Amino acid sequence: MKVETNKVAKTHLICSFLILISCLQSLIISCEARRIKRHLSSTPGLKMKAVNLGGWLVTEGWIHPSLFDGIPNNNLTDGTQIQLKSVTIGKYVCAENGGGSILVANRTSASGWETFRLWRINENTFNFRVFSNQFAGLQGNGANPAVVTTANKPRSSETFQIVKNIDDESRVRIRASNGLFLQAKTQDLVTADYAGDGGWGDDNPSVFIMNAFGTLHGEYQVTNGYGPEKAPQVMNEHWSTFIVEDDFKFMSQNGLNAVRIPVGWWIASDPNPPKPFVAGSLKALDNAFSWAQKYDIRVIIDLHAAPGSQNGNEHSATRDGSLEWGKTDETIQQSVATIDFLASRYARHPKLYAIELINEPVSWGVALDTLNKYYQLGYDAVRKYSSNVSVILSNRLGIEDSKELFPLASGMQSVVVDVHYYNLFETKFNDLSVQQNIDFINNNRSSDLSTITTSNGPLTFVGEWVAEWQVSGATKQDFQNFANAQLQVYGQATFGWAYWTFKNVKKHWSLQWMIQNGYITLTN
Repeated sequence: MKVETNKVAKTHLICSFLILISCLQSLIISCEARRIKRHLSSTPGLKMKAVNLGGWLVTEGWIHPSLFDGIPNNNLTDGTQIQLKSVTIGKYVCAENGGGSILVANRTSASGWETFRLWRINENTFNFRVFSNQFAGLQGNGANPAVVTTANKPRSSETFQIVKNIDDESRVRIRASNGLFLQAKTQDLVTADYAGDGGWGDDNPSVFIMNAFGTLHGEYQVTNGYGPEKAPQVMNEHWSTFIVEDDFKFMSQNGLNAVRIPVGWWIASDPNPPKPFVAGSLKALDNAFSWAQKYDIRVIIDLHAAPGSQNGNEHSATRDGSLEWGKTDETIQQSVATIDFLASRYARHPKLYAIELINEPVSWGVALDTLNKYYQLGYDAVRKYSSNVSVILSNRLGIEDSKELFPLASGMQSVVVDVHYYNLFETKFNDLSVQQNIDFINNNRSSDLSTITTSNGPLTFVGEWVAEWQVSGATKQDFQNFANAQLQVYGQATFGWAYWTFKNVKKHWSLQWMIQNGYITLTN
């Protein structure tokens, strides 16, 4: 009898335990369902009134110039272009045929073949990249070694030191890897065999007049410029102070409901990103999500800088202005891996609203087939982790057909097409009056946006715009009218808009300054 009683007790215990497990499972499922429902139903039809956090996790020196002040020899960072003119011959050094041959000193004027892009090793030592993307270097170690441009990748023989004249920094001498200086004894060949000093006069064939221009101020330049010892300190200080929690509070109090956060592809490797990038941007992005949760701000993550650069601009973290994204499958796979990483990390966060797969690919460097291939892979990566996070496809810059992504987008769910509208960067805006600029917004931009806004197509997003123009002497009222015209027109975008950018030393580019000073009001 005692045995039977024990069996009954055990049976009751097991049943009670199973019931408890079932109740817990039901509770978990119910909570998850409510979370998903809340994520889906709390924002139906909500349009983004967003601001870009430009210059934060992807450096743009024009937004925050002082970030570059401490770099030694900071006018010769990666990508700076130099031209060299022999003082004895009076002509420019040239990579014959643009590369793949020798260096000569026989050009009376300087253009592409006479221009060298710097890859910085340290503050005085560089590789010289020529027009064909090959590198200048020594040919052999014998007497009178010529300088040739045949290397596809720089080695020790493609390393040069730029020695400046203390009294006149435009006068330089170039020391090659053999310890000797380049010289132009004749205009037909530049050799690396000058051992003496000889002074800095016009009779010294190793002296050149250097014209340096086109200095880039992006993530690659700032991190490689400071070097591996100092860059982590500088960048983490920047990330922790440039955008802070109070900024999100300010946004929430002034009519903004979202941020578009540009990130670089190296964030997926944090805390061990590839050199010269440094760790810490992922922690900053985590902070942004925490602040977004606290102040009810949605987050759009934007892959602003793709491996190899998708546009050759400093804001894509290019090293030297080259566009190499999409030229190899490796750059596409690295980009997909970045999207996969971001989606896996944040897809379940209630404030992730969208992921933009790439920013501003250009039509003159990125083929549509390549971009479509990547967009499909990136879309699939996001959908592995979420069925409702929006996926944003950026239109290529310079295209004639603004609906070229529609065939691809038609097979996708919760997809958005991003366009950027500036009354800048084109000569047609140079001489427009205040009213002509406003008319352009009301007529041309309105028409452009209407073209891509269709009932059965993807949502539309004006992902970048600004209340800045080429007009001189504009009044505050002029700026207010210009900004209001854009708010009215871009407010018709079915996904919304995002101002470029939140903070900037250039006042009209800073939405924070524009709101604080009454140029833009979003709370009415």
